[in-house]
Amino acid sequence: MTSAIYRLIWQSTLQTLTMVFFSTLFSVILGLPLGILLSITSPESQGGIRPKPVLNVILSKIVNVLRSFPFIILIIVLFPLSRLIIGTAIGTRATIVPLSIAAAPFVARLVETSLKEVDPGVVQAARTMGSTNSQIVFKVLLPEALPSLISGLTLTIINLIGYSAMAGAVGGGGLGDLAIRYGYQRFRPDVMAIAVIVILLLVELIQFIGNKISAHMMAKR
Repeated sequence: MTSAIYRLIWQSTLQTLTMVFFSTLFSVILGLPLGILLSITSPESQGGIRPKPVLNVILSKIVNVLRSFPFIILIIVLFPLSRLIIGTAIGTRATIVPLSIAAAPFVARLVETSLKEVDPGVVQAARTMGSTNSQIVFKVLLPEALPSLISGLTLTIINLIGYSAMAGAVGGGGLGDLAIRYGYQRFRPDVMAIAVIVILLLVELIQFIGNKISAHMMAKR
């Protein structure tokens, strides 16, 4: 392969990392408070923090709808929003918008599940000591659920790597775009193979780092 191809591979890898980093950041910003709301408004919430069955059902339905939406269709549906926010509907920056929206409900469910796994006795102890609802959430539930949240974040990043590869089908840039345009359409199986290998290596690296951080936090508890 020529040096030009290697430059394209490097550029595509940086584009994928950019998409994944910012979409992870924005999906956590959107999904974390939504997940907290899902947890504390649930009738089965830990310690009965603030059960609101109607609100919980509405939020749950919204999350379920967004999670079940095929990502490739979601990108197309969100073209106008990407154009409004970024100024264009294609390219690396524009793809961050649908990636963030696609991952946010996934993050919300992971946060909800992690918080519900916290020992109710810990919540009851905090309430007995006079802790407010916000103190229970931010000083008890979130710290106790942190190892599980890290594992969930790792899974989110891995999913976003896969989503970013699919975004290449509609001009999203990154390794998926490289594999499609330079590998498949130009009959370069070597380029496609390298793009796939880089994606696999990224997934393995993220999983390794996530497992190490989660295990370290569990050991310190």
